[in-house]
Amino acid sequence: MERKAIFPGTFDPFTIGHFSIVKRALTFMDEVVVSIGINDQKNTYFPLEKRVDIIRKLYRDEPRIKVESYEGLTMDFAQQIGADFIIRGIRTVSDFEYEETIADVNRKMSGIETILLFTEPELTGVSSTIVRELLMYHKDISRFIPEGMEI
Repeated sequence: MERKAIFPGTFDPFTIGHFSIVKRALTFMDEVVVSIGINDQKNTYFPLEKRVDIIRKLYRDEPRIKVESYEGLTMDFAQQIGADFIIRGIRTVSDFEYEETIADVNRKMSGIETILLFTEPELTGVSSTIVRELLMYHKDISRFIPEGMEI
């Protein structure tokens, strides 16, 4: 039986921490859909088309990873594409508590299980928020993004 998961991200999910979580998810999933939520209320550094393009380039050599954008609730999109699981990345204990609550809501409303994956300890401080802020001030972000990736 094929196992399909989505890894949702509203902001700019191309940091080394996100990359690490998606790669780890592939060790037990047949397909991972990196899904970019459209949310006009959130402040993103790149427009949607640019975010999707960057992320597709990042995973271009891995055919089991798809990149899609969606509007609305993550659980609705997960059902729409036939995902068996939602993957959520965890950096801190407070992330865990929040995501555990969201996972419970997703399970009750859609029946889709959420898998919470911790990022590696050395990547816990790396977030898309930090990367976006550094970009706005034209700082070097190379240590926060996967090797060989261009933004």
